[in-house]
Amino acid sequence: MWRNWKGSRKEQQVGRYRGSVKEFPNFNASQDAEALYNAMKGFGSDKEAILDLITSRNNKQRIEIGQAYKSLYGKDLITELKRELMGKFERLIVGLMRPLAYFDAKEIKDALQGIGTDEKCLIEILASRTNQQIHKLVEAYRDAYERDLEADVLGDTSGHFRKMLVVLLQGTREEDDVVSEDLVEQDAKDLLEAGELKWGTDEAQFIYILGNRSKQHLRLVFDEYMKISGKPIEQSIHGELSGDFEQLMLAVVKCTRSTPEYFAERLYKAMKGLGTKDNTLIRIMVSRSEIDMLDVREVFRTKYEKSLHSMIKDDTSGEYKKALLKLCGGDDDAAGEFFPEAAQVAYRMWELSAVAKVELKGTVRPAAVFNADDDAKVLRKAMKGLGTDEGAIIDVVTQRSNAQRQLILRTYKSHFGRDLMADLKSELSGSLAKLILGLMMTPAEYDAKQLKKAMEGAGTDESILIEILTTRNNREIQAINEAYRAAYHKSLEDALSSDTSGHFKRILVSLALGNRDEGAEDLSQAHEDAKVVAESLKLSDVSSGDSTSLETHFLSILCTRSYPHLRRVFQEFIKMTNHDVAHTIRKHMSGDVRDAFVAIVRSVKDKPAFFADKLYDSMKGLGTDERTLTRIMISRSETDLLNIRRVFKEMHEKSLHHMIEKDTSGDYCKALLAVCGGDD
Repeated sequence: MWRNWKGSRKEQQVGRYRGSVKEFPNFNASQDAEALYNAMKGFGSDKEAILDLITSRNNKQRIEIGQAYKSLYGKDLITELKRELMGKFERLIVGLMRPLAYFDAKEIKDALQGIGTDEKCLIEILASRTNQQIHKLVEAYRDAYERDLEADVLGDTSGHFRKMLVVLLQGTREEDDVVSEDLVEQDAKDLLEAGELKWGTDEAQFIYILGNRSKQHLRLVFDEYMKISGKPIEQSIHGELSGDFEQLMLAVVKCTRSTPEYFAERLYKAMKGLGTKDNTLIRIMVSRSEIDMLDVREVFRTKYEKSLHSMIKDDTSGEYKKALLKLCGGDDDAAGEFFPEAAQVAYRMWELSAVAKVELKGTVRPAAVFNADDDAKVLRKAMKGLGTDEGAIIDVVTQRSNAQRQLILRTYKSHFGRDLMADLKSELSGSLAKLILGLMMTPAEYDAKQLKKAMEGAGTDESILIEILTTRNNREIQAINEAYRAAYHKSLEDALSSDTSGHFKRILVSLALGNRDEGAEDLSQAHEDAKVVAESLKLSDVSSGDSTSLETHFLSILCTRSYPHLRRVFQEFIKMTNHDVAHTIRKHMSGDVRDAFVAIVRSVKDKPAFFADKLYDSMKGLGTDERTLTRIMISRSETDLLNIRRVFKEMHEKSLHHMIEKDTSGDYCKALLAVCGGDD
């Protein structure tokens, strides 16, 4: 059953209504029209009465209320609402009063008119609507504005982006559920040859296949593409396409895989961070309220560990908030427990993680033309005499690989009889000094030093211990052990044992041994491991005294099994319990033990995403956590910083380069941007 979770929502839930707004029983359009008239007459208006009535009627009933209002009072209800209401609340209520096709038409008209084009609005609507919805949209646009939608899109967009929009506007996507295996294989091969295997990219092939094939067909094409290329189609689109065209094609892929998941992501991004993208929030809440809002809610809770209801409640206010919460239709507060749509999404995310062969790439590579002697002289000149040429130091250190830097260190000592690290330490200061000196150390020496600093002095920085020990592979851990003993004349295991305690100590010591299995998954063992975790969860529900058993079971599995095997364990766990492992850990554990296990799960699933989140958290809000920022930029610069950059842009809708540029300054900023390696 789980292997075949690729059908559409329509196929999975035929006959089931998944909207949050339902038909109001005992409906009387004239009575409702009168209630709205009374709510708006006189000085001021009863906004509470207006939102209660309009959000509890479906779109068909609202249209009938508008007609009854015109018959009873000779006035246009939408015009009256615009006059009485204002701001975001007015936009939301008026949007609910329009038929969906006319609502979409108005959104697109607003996106096209004025200075600049709202490409994100065009992408969201045209990538997500069905053929029938597209046809109604085109007709509504012509009726409302006496203009041709295709002509307006052609006049306001350009390039491959425009071509794909026009293809989508035809509303001619194939809808046949019968899929040809031969054509699936051919399309996957054509996409691979049009992108990854071609010098340049054949955009026309991407447009033809993604713009015309049925969703059922495309899901199988994406699976086949993964098999033959070793990477998800999204990764290839990131690498081969760019700009608005890239974002449009990614939206098409996301909507093909799961339209509710696409909208859950859009809603989350509309509300996270400072400020709220109210137009996006309103557009999605209105347009999905009678289609798949229940599915959107489920996926939202799965992906973001909070309910849509709670995020709206925290991010909005007043009547606007009340109306949005009514459209949301409920609070999914049973965190971690999945309903069908959300469980399928969670399972598929692990499936992609399990089969993807992602090529990890750093941003710092060996300099093509390298001469350690010349570099040593440049550095000596930059630090000799009065003043220091920080720019020259940054240029040399950030543009050489770690192996080349080690050669520079030895050459500097041979030529000048001086310790380069000591000279750099005396000439530089603050965050720049920490960054440059960190880059000059070997990765193992740097990690060992960070671990030592996390444990010395009053208090322990457990977050650093967790970050390093849960994300390094066996070879890296073993190198850290050697570097730690050489630098501090004490074993890392002894240091951890004396500075931590309980289950947390057991986790760290187990990870510090560097003895994780490195083999492939064992399906039968994965099933048994998932059963152990599930049984531990069940035991922990009986009494609080069983939490020790739960933590012990998790420790033995999460700290010793291979990454491929753990991915399969987590999938089996979802199948078995309808719960997510990370949610389970957060619910039943606490403190450092919880944080360590969650870090392992996230590292197994998507290590670049784990670091992208930590980088974002280090810079968001007031102040910058320069220690975390420096540590991650150094430690990932030659392993997977390029992957982290791409995930950062996708998750946070801004580039890592842009955020560093905005959040840091001076030579420290210049050096970080050099390590970052480019702006996405």
